[in-house]
Amino acid sequence: MKDRKAMKAAYKEMKFKMGAFQIRNVSNGKLLIGSSANLEAIWNRHRFQLKMGSHRNAVLQKEWKVFTEENFVFEILEEIPHREDTADYSEELDLLGAFYIEKLEPYGERGYHKPAKRR
Repeated sequence: MKDRKAMKAAYKEMKFKMGAFQIRNVSNGKLLIGSSANLEAIWNRHRFQLKMGSHRNAVLQKEWKVFTEENFVFEILEEIPHREDTADYSEELDLLGAFYIEKLEPYGERGYHKPAKRR
């Protein structure tokens, strides 16, 4: 059996799918857009929070309860390939998520985001 340190090192070497995603309500077309360094894990996290009634997006939480899980799908919008020259993709992921929010405009009847306040 591997020791804890070796298992932790092996986990750090794993390469997960990363990029931008959307959670889409198939009943009304509303979207929640995001990005993550681990696309599989982020969908699990959102589903768990929604099932527990603890999601931070109150509108999405309410509609999850009304429409039920079967009416929501998780879709990958774009993946970021792993590169040898970097280990931190956070800025790239933030920009990718912002790009899709700007492109798809998931506000009001179209989604679960609130428009950014202008100065």
